[in-house]
Amino acid sequence: MLITLAELERHRIVVSRTYASGTLDYRTTGFQPSGPLQVQAVAELVGSEIRIRGHIGTRLNAHCDRCLAPIEIPIERDFDLAYRPLATIAREEEIEVPKDELGVGFFSGDGVALADVIAEQVILAVPMKTLCREDCRGLCPVCGADRNRVDCRCPSPKEESPFARLK
Repeated sequence: MLITLAELERHRIVVSRTYASGTLDYRTTGFQPSGPLQVQAVAELVGSEIRIRGHIGTRLNAHCDRCLAPIEIPIERDFDLAYRPLATIAREEEIEVPKDELGVGFFSGDGVALADVIAEQVILAVPMKTLCREDCRGLCPVCGADRNRVDCRCPSPKEESPFARLK
């Protein structure tokens, strides 16, 4: 769905949509959708900006960054975004963007693709480090055993510091 300036000049756009699992391209292999993505959003024209506010909700399959166990990540996120035509800043020289405008996005063409906006919001909602639980002990660096399930008897690997030779 393309949210266009022409349509927003006539009326605001209200979106209540469910995307089936695998419909959106997240351009990553770090996670996979495990269910539908629900979107509630309103797009309106504010001056020359397209403003999109809404909420997304879904669940993603991923792997724990410490022990590689499969996990499911719930995603619930509100968003409030502003987009301006790229022509408003397209210049040859470099310009400094004021701090209050760092959250503004830009679009070229007729408008903003809702699917791209939603995919970006899902990616931003995924934690930088995904863990199966806060106290995950991870994999043993010697034998590879999952230390959450097994207490392996491997000796601790030496802490090899670049300063060890100075001792």
